Amino acid sequence: MECRNTTCVAPAPPIFWERAAGANVWDVDGNRFVDLTAGFGVANVGHTHPRVAAAVRDQADVLLHAMGDVHPPSVKVELLEALVRRFPGGGPARALLGSSGSDAVESAIKTALMATGRAGIVAFEGAYHGLGFGALDTTWRRLFREPFEARLPRASVFAQFGDLEDTLRVARESDAPIGAVLVEPIQGRGGERIPPDGFLPGLRALCDREGWLLIVDEVYTGFGRTGRWFACEHERVVPDLLCVGKGLTSGFPLSACLGRADVMDAWPPAGGEAIHTQTFLGHPAGCAAGLASLAVLEDEKLVERSAELGDAALERMRGRLARREGIIDVRGRGLLLGIECDGLERAARACSRALERGVIVLQSGDDGSVVSITPPLSISRDALELGIDVVADALA
Repeated sequence: MECRNTTCVAPAPPIFWERAAGANVWDVDGNRFVDLTAGFGVANVGHTHPRVAAAVRDQADVLLHAMGDVHPPSVKVELLEALVRRFPGGGPARALLGSSGSDAVESAIKTALMATGRAGIVAFEGAYHGLGFGALDTTWRRLFREPFEARLPRASVFAQFGDLEDTLRVARESDAPIGAVLVEPIQGRGGERIPPDGFLPGLRALCDREGWLLIVDEVYTGFGRTGRWFACEHERVVPDLLCVGKGLTSGFPLSACLGRADVMDAWPPAGGEAIHTQTFLGHPAGCAAGLASLAVLEDEKLVERSAELGDAALERMRGRLARREGIIDVRGRGLLLGIECDGLERAARACSRALERGVIVLQSGDDGSVVSITPPLSISRDALELGIDVVADALA
């Protein structure tokens, strides 16, 4: 039925989700699980939050589809206004909506080219920015790139993550003139890798000096995941372009590229045919979900909760895994946490054992050696502690 490269069925079959609420998932056999992934970091306010679900239902009752780039729905305008109000630094901003994180990155890449006239991009080893052809050119892992190498533009160069000198070196050696630097403030699928303090401000200064744009990919880290609305705000860095998705709606496929108004205004006015659009641009139900999710994050103080729970979770993980054989590092910020193991096998075994005990976790990192923990920001302290203890036991 499905392309055989999509759903992994070995060495053990997956569980098939039937419903979810909060931090719990039930499979088709009625088994309940604690989800320490938030569905790939999506369900920031929790799975099927009542306010998000109600917003989607209410919107679907009156308008399920519109013409987002010709006769747009009013709810699209409301979401755009809410997003630009949240742009780091608070200056004038614009937004361009999409459906996936990869869409947001593609929009940022196109915007950078429009604004600078230079196609080259500096990305980083370990980076994951999506699998569309533009985004794929900036994604590091060979597994994703190699089958499609012949179609990639090869306009991206890769520096060591966290190394400003190497960033400048690879930019100087690039065949394509550099127009932008694209960075995750913390690498998610790259293994919950946190760069040294000062790296992001250093990139900001380097971009300013060299005339490059700074594109910050917060598809994974945005909307409270790291204990701030956006991870770049930990060091007060204002990007030129900001890519968001996942936790934007807590469950509906919607993303956005936000940017400084003067940068985004490199796009020409629409003249009857948009040069970057899609049929479901600004989908009404998605916009309603986004507005509801943003409201829940604020009203339930989930950003602050992420910081508090994350600190406690990191301390508990380090305590449980101190001097444990095969554990290289335990790290995180907010509720973006990772346990680096001494190899793929140990991490894979831990994920499998945890699933058998009713806890869902995933592997991350280029070699799959990191156990990733990214629960809903609304998870109860008891459920989070239980999940951590199960994972720690699974790593024994």
